[in-house]
Amino acid sequence: MGKVVKSDEEWRTALSPQEFEITRRAETEQAFTGEYCETKTPGMYLCRCCGEPLFDSKTKYDSGSGWPSFYEPISSDVVDTQEDRTMFMLRTEVLCSQCDAHLGHVFPDGPAPTGLRFCLNSASLKLDETEESE
Repeated sequence: MGKVVKSDEEWRTALSPQEFEITRRAETEQAFTGEYCETKTPGMYLCRCCGEPLFDSKTKYDSGSGWPSFYEPISSDVVDTQEDRTMFMLRTEVLCSQCDAHLGHVFPDGPAPTGLRFCLNSASLKLDETEESE
């Protein structure tokens, strides 16, 4: 699948205002308010913008952070990372590799086996409950 490229107007038409601000403008939803913060439903988490499968619910855990947290993506090539120096700190931003949607951030304080915490915005994700996880 090739890179998904759309204009801001096309993204605004396809997404809610909150989804647009979070995925296309790197905003962050308020802690403990996201649709998937407490969800334990099995399935595959897809990119809200392009539908790319990103995270299996089997890797989701309760980090207590207020955002959906995962210890690894389904494959290293489905997400990209880049340095983020906003908010007066150095963080690692996580992006969808297919459409560059802002998903959230990754931190080195997660559980085994990776030690990573992919701390993501619910508005960046869509849970496919019918998708079989391996």
